[in-house]
Amino acid sequence: MKKCNSLEEVREEIDKIDYKLVELISQRSHLIRQAAGFKNSIAEVKEKDRIDFILQRARHHAIELGVSPNTISDLFTIMINEMVETEISEFRNKEAF
Repeated sequence: MKKCNSLEEVREEIDKIDYKLVELISQRSHLIRQAAGFKNSIAEVKEKDRIDFILQRARHHAIELGVSPNTISDLFTIMINEMVETEISEFRNKEAF
């Protein structure tokens, strides 16, 4: 991790990370849309076991990195819920054709 020498430098580094986070979320969203093409039902989109696995894996990784697992779980829950809705829309669009 970079050692910053000023608040301005800290903020610049945070801004860089935020930009990368948005890029990664965008990449994940594009993959979610692709996943809808491989699923046969909305139940598959909302597959609870897969969602639980993702959340548990994220929590464990957060613990390994010394980050609050509750915070990571909350962030992932929001992201997953939003992307499930996107995937449902993609799935329904696929069915229309």
